[in-house]
Amino acid sequence: MKVYKFGGASVRNADGVRNLANIVAGEDDLFIIVSAMGKTTNALERVFGHMQKGEKEEANNEIKQVQEYHAEIIDELWGEHTDLNEVTLLFGQLRNIVNDIVYRKSDAELWYDTIVAFGELISTTIISKYLNHIGTRNRWLDMRTTLLTNQRHKDANVNIKASTMRLRSALENTGVGVFVGQGFIGGAPDGTTTTLGREGSDYSAAVVAHILNAESMSVWKDVDGVLNADPKIFKDAIKIDALNYLDTIELAYSGAQIIHPKTIKPLQNKNIPLFVRPFGDKTKPGTVISGDAPHVTMPIMIYKRDQVLLIIRSKDFSFVMEEQFAVIFSLLERFRIKTHLINNSAVDLGLCVDASWHIDSLIEALEAEGFEVEKNDNVGLLTIRNYNDDLYDRYVRKQQHIVRQVNPESVRVVLRSAQF
Repeated sequence: MKVYKFGGASVRNADGVRNLANIVAGEDDLFIIVSAMGKTTNALERVFGHMQKGEKEEANNEIKQVQEYHAEIIDELWGEHTDLNEVTLLFGQLRNIVNDIVYRKSDAELWYDTIVAFGELISTTIISKYLNHIGTRNRWLDMRTTLLTNQRHKDANVNIKASTMRLRSALENTGVGVFVGQGFIGGAPDGTTTTLGREGSDYSAAVVAHILNAESMSVWKDVDGVLNADPKIFKDAIKIDALNYLDTIELAYSGAQIIHPKTIKPLQNKNIPLFVRPFGDKTKPGTVISGDAPHVTMPIMIYKRDQVLLIIRSKDFSFVMEEQFAVIFSLLERFRIKTHLINNSAVDLGLCVDASWHIDSLIEALEAEGFEVEKNDNVGLLTIRNYNDDLYDRYVRKQQHIVRQVNPESVRVVLRSAQF
């Protein structure tokens, strides 16, 4: 069994879906994980935002545009106007949720997951139907019933032990060797839908590979493999041929758009190689991530946008002791805010975190515990691993930075306005 994962950019239009079909053609022992098409997740996040505000008309207009976008892809794939009943039913379910649910702020993550999951359900339904239409027999699976997660919405973890029998049973006695399932989503113990965090489709694929003892997992992207920097930001980015698991985890933690941070552990546990391959040319080798690859020594540059820097200090300027750390990090966990950099002195603690709709609630809770909090919006976090003097001068010394951390292997800086 092989596991292939296709991201939203790979299937953003009919040509992309046809290319997917070309890549999987001839495979007869394959599990395909697919993300939502194009920018559908972003559109469904807007639907959720309108629902939060009680803007039903705006939410329905957004849904209409999403449906029209998918309808165009369907018509082009089939070569004529075609209604897929299963897709129509999914859009009907989505509208019912938006129009009928009484929204409560305390259920924000629950309804976020419920709404955005429709992107993957719709994309995989279309792709499964199309593959059957062109003669690639396959079975569509609802990953909400096969991957059991914890009861944590918006950033759930899969219970692999509990999911193993569910997934393996779903593949038995089907008469086909190709399966299509959704990335990013699972099911909580109470039966509600959960999501695994943005870009969680990689994690979904790794869990499937682990459970099925796959010979390999491949992630198909619109680049030639893993690059040492985002080419949209750093023009001289180059491909890395091989990475080991440890380097990959370190880079993912720093914010590199290589692979979802939770992806590596299920693969490492069974020594399953991960290939990052170019969607546009399946003959190219891409990058292989495995246990025996050498430590990467070339410079790697990572820039995370949409960060917030919080400076937390005690009102009486006392030392930030361990018990105060415990209070602060328990509140971060409560509000599900991820920290990417920690910088502390005798009297304050600096945290660079993802922008979140819960930031202000976190600040209120910290202030209620007796802390003063300074909030710096719209900052970025730059990480350079294996840096040299030239890179330091070019990307650190000349930038307006708020926080800087330097060690012999890497430099990390919080920037107010990056200019690359």
